[in-house]
Amino acid sequence: MPPESVAGLLPALRHISEAWLAGKSTGEKRFSVGAFSPQYLEQFPLALVRAEGQPVAFANLWTTATLAELSVDLMRFGPEAPRGAMDYLFIELMLWGQRAGFRYFNLGMAPLSGLEAHPLAPAWHRVGNFIFRHGEHFYNFEGLRRYKAKFDPEWEPRYLVARGGIALPRVLIDVSTLIAGGVKELFAR
Repeated sequence: MPPESVAGLLPALRHISEAWLAGKSTGEKRFSVGAFSPQYLEQFPLALVRAEGQPVAFANLWTTATLAELSVDLMRFGPEAPRGAMDYLFIELMLWGQRAGFRYFNLGMAPLSGLEAHPLAPAWHRVGNFIFRHGEHFYNFEGLRRYKAKFDPEWEPRYLVARGGIALPRVLIDVSTLIAGGVKELFAR
Protein backbone atom coordinates (compact mmCIF):
# COMPACT_ATOMS: atom_id res chain seq x y z
CA MET A 1 0.00 0.00 0.00
CA PRO A 2 1.33 3.47 -0.77
CA PRO A 3 1.97 5.87 2.15
CA GLU A 4 -1.15 7.90 1.41
CA SER A 5 -3.34 4.82 2.04
CA VAL A 6 -1.95 4.14 5.52
CA ALA A 7 -3.97 6.76 7.46
CA GLY A 8 -7.27 4.92 6.91
CA LEU A 9 -5.77 1.72 8.34
CA LEU A 10 -4.28 3.23 11.49
CA PRO A 11 -7.01 2.05 13.93
CA ALA A 12 -6.61 -1.57 12.73
CA LEU A 13 -2.81 -1.28 12.74
CA ARG A 14 -2.86 0.11 16.30
CA HIS A 15 -5.06 -2.80 17.43
CA ILE A 16 -2.63 -5.31 15.87
CA SER A 17 0.38 -3.55 17.40
CA GLU A 18 -1.11 -3.32 20.90
CA ALA A 19 -2.14 -6.99 20.82
CA TRP A 20 1.34 -7.99 19.65
CA LEU A 21 3.04 -6.00 22.44
CA ALA A 22 0.67 -7.45 25.05
CA GLY A 23 1.33 -10.97 23.78
CA LYS A 24 5.08 -10.45 24.03
CA SER A 25 4.79 -8.81 27.48
CA THR A 26 7.13 -6.08 26.31
CA GLY A 27 7.20 -2.40 25.49
CA GLU A 28 8.17 -0.66 22.29
CA LYS A 29 11.81 -0.70 21.28
CA ARG A 30 12.99 2.72 20.18
CA PHE A 31 16.21 2.61 18.21
CA SER A 32 17.13 -0.63 16.45
CA VAL A 33 13.61 -1.29 15.17
CA GLY A 34 10.61 0.90 14.52
CA ALA A 35 8.06 1.78 17.16
CA PHE A 36 4.37 2.21 16.46
CA SER A 37 3.76 5.84 15.54
CA PRO A 38 1.03 7.00 13.15
CA GLN A 39 3.21 9.86 11.88
CA TYR A 40 6.07 7.46 11.20
CA LEU A 41 3.95 4.80 9.49
CA GLU A 42 2.34 7.37 7.18
CA GLN A 43 5.76 8.14 5.68
CA PHE A 44 6.34 4.70 4.15
CA PRO A 45 4.69 2.08 1.95
CA LEU A 46 3.05 -0.71 3.94
CA ALA A 47 2.79 -4.46 3.44
CA LEU A 48 -0.50 -5.78 4.77
CA VAL A 49 -1.83 -9.30 5.32
CA ARG A 50 -5.59 -9.72 5.49
CA ALA A 51 -7.56 -12.72 6.71
CA GLU A 52 -11.24 -12.82 5.80
CA GLY A 53 -10.89 -9.21 4.63
CA GLN A 54 -9.51 -7.89 7.93
CA PRO A 55 -5.92 -6.69 8.50
CA VAL A 56 -4.04 -9.21 10.69
CA ALA A 57 -0.35 -8.42 10.06
CA PHE A 58 1.71 -5.57 8.64
CA ALA A 59 5.18 -4.21 8.08
CA ASN A 60 6.34 -0.81 6.90
CA LEU A 61 8.80 -0.85 4.01
CA TRP A 62 12.12 0.85 3.56
CA THR A 63 13.00 1.24 -0.09
CA THR A 64 15.90 2.79 -1.93
CA ALA A 65 15.45 4.99 -4.99
CA THR A 66 18.20 3.05 -6.76
CA LEU A 67 16.29 -0.23 -6.16
CA ALA A 68 19.40 -1.58 -4.47
CA GLU A 69 17.59 -2.78 -1.36
CA LEU A 70 14.19 -3.40 0.17
CA SER A 71 13.74 -3.92 3.90
CA VAL A 72 11.12 -3.78 6.64
CA ASP A 73 11.24 -1.92 9.94
CA LEU A 74 8.16 -2.22 12.14
CA MET A 75 6.57 -5.68 11.85
CA ARG A 76 3.52 -6.82 13.81
CA PHE A 77 0.89 -9.54 13.68
CA GLY A 78 -2.28 -9.86 15.74
CA PRO A 79 -3.89 -12.85 17.43
CA GLU A 80 -6.27 -13.24 14.47
CA ALA A 81 -3.35 -13.82 12.10
CA PRO A 82 -3.20 -17.39 10.82
CA ARG A 83 -0.12 -19.45 11.59
CA GLY A 84 2.65 -18.54 9.14
CA ALA A 85 1.25 -15.06 8.37
CA MET A 86 4.65 -13.40 8.81
CA ASP A 87 6.37 -16.02 6.64
CA TYR A 88 3.73 -15.30 4.01
CA LEU A 89 4.30 -11.56 4.36
CA PHE A 90 8.07 -11.93 3.94
CA ILE A 91 7.85 -14.28 0.97
CA GLU A 92 5.31 -12.06 -0.80
CA LEU A 93 7.48 -9.00 -0.10
CA MET A 94 10.53 -10.73 -1.53
CA LEU A 95 8.60 -11.70 -4.66
CA TRP A 96 7.09 -8.21 -4.97
CA GLY A 97 10.54 -6.65 -4.51
CA GLN A 98 12.00 -8.91 -7.19
CA ARG A 99 9.23 -7.96 -9.64
CA ALA A 100 9.76 -4.27 -8.81
CA GLY A 101 13.48 -4.60 -9.62
CA PHE A 102 15.04 -4.54 -6.14
CA ARG A 103 18.35 -6.39 -6.00
CA TYR A 104 18.32 -7.33 -2.30
CA PHE A 105 15.86 -7.93 0.50
CA ASN A 106 17.48 -7.00 3.80
CA LEU A 107 16.23 -9.02 6.80
CA GLY A 108 18.06 -6.75 9.22
CA MET A 109 20.39 -7.74 12.00
CA ALA A 110 20.53 -10.67 14.40
CA PRO A 111 22.33 -9.03 17.35
CA LEU A 112 25.08 -10.97 19.14
CA SER A 113 24.91 -13.96 16.80
CA GLY A 114 27.95 -15.31 15.03
CA LEU A 115 30.46 -14.54 17.77
CA GLU A 116 33.37 -16.90 18.30
CA ALA A 117 32.39 -19.69 20.71
CA HIS A 118 35.58 -21.57 21.53
CA PRO A 119 37.60 -21.56 24.79
CA LEU A 120 40.19 -19.16 23.35
CA ALA A 121 37.62 -16.65 22.07
CA PRO A 122 38.06 -13.06 23.26
CA ALA A 123 36.36 -12.27 26.58
CA TRP A 124 33.72 -10.04 24.96
CA HIS A 125 32.79 -12.82 22.54
CA ARG A 126 32.24 -15.13 25.52
CA VAL A 127 30.14 -12.46 27.26
CA GLY A 128 28.18 -11.83 24.05
CA ASN A 129 27.55 -15.55 23.59
CA PHE A 130 26.33 -15.82 27.18
CA ILE A 131 23.90 -12.92 26.63
CA PHE A 132 22.81 -14.44 23.28
CA ARG A 133 21.99 -17.75 24.98
CA HIS A 134 20.58 -16.47 28.28
CA GLY A 135 19.35 -12.91 27.61
CA GLU A 136 15.85 -13.82 26.46
CA HIS A 137 14.35 -11.61 29.19
CA PHE A 138 15.73 -8.56 27.41
CA TYR A 139 15.54 -9.60 23.75
CA ASN A 140 14.73 -12.73 21.76
CA PHE A 141 18.25 -13.07 20.31
CA GLU A 142 18.15 -16.78 19.44
CA GLY A 143 14.57 -16.74 18.17
CA LEU A 144 15.28 -13.80 15.89
CA ARG A 145 18.36 -15.50 14.45
CA ARG A 146 16.44 -18.78 13.91
CA TYR A 147 13.55 -16.97 12.22
CA LYS A 148 15.79 -15.09 9.81
CA ALA A 149 18.00 -18.13 9.14
CA LYS A 150 15.13 -20.04 7.53
CA PHE A 151 15.25 -17.61 4.60
CA ASP A 152 18.89 -18.66 3.98
CA PRO A 153 20.33 -15.12 4.13
CA GLU A 154 23.85 -14.02 3.38
CA TRP A 155 25.04 -13.07 6.87
CA GLU A 156 27.40 -10.10 7.08
CA PRO A 157 29.14 -9.05 10.30
CA ARG A 158 28.36 -5.66 11.84
CA TYR A 159 30.51 -4.21 14.58
CA LEU A 160 30.23 -1.70 17.37
CA VAL A 161 33.53 0.10 17.82
CA ALA A 162 34.22 1.42 21.30
CA ARG A 163 37.09 2.11 23.63
CA GLY A 164 38.09 -1.03 25.49
CA GLY A 165 38.51 -1.71 29.17
CA ILE A 166 35.89 -0.50 31.60
CA ALA A 167 34.36 1.87 29.00
CA LEU A 168 32.92 -1.03 26.98
CA PRO A 169 30.33 -2.20 29.54
CA ARG A 170 29.07 1.39 29.82
CA VAL A 171 28.78 1.64 26.01
CA LEU A 172 26.79 -1.62 25.90
CA ILE A 173 24.47 -0.39 28.66
CA ASP A 174 23.98 2.93 26.83
CA VAL A 175 23.15 1.18 23.55
CA SER A 176 20.76 -1.23 25.31
CA THR A 177 19.04 1.68 27.08
CA LEU A 178 18.71 3.55 23.78
CA ILE A 179 17.10 0.52 22.12
CA ALA A 180 14.73 -0.12 25.04
CA GLY A 181 13.63 3.52 25.25
CA GLY A 182 14.94 4.20 28.76
CA VAL A 183 16.50 2.63 31.84
CA LYS A 184 13.12 1.61 33.31
CA GLU A 185 12.09 -0.01 30.00
CA LEU A 186 15.41 -1.88 29.82
CA PHE A 187 14.46 -3.96 32.85
CA ALA A 188 10.66 -4.01 32.44
CA ARG A 189 9.10 -6.75 30.47
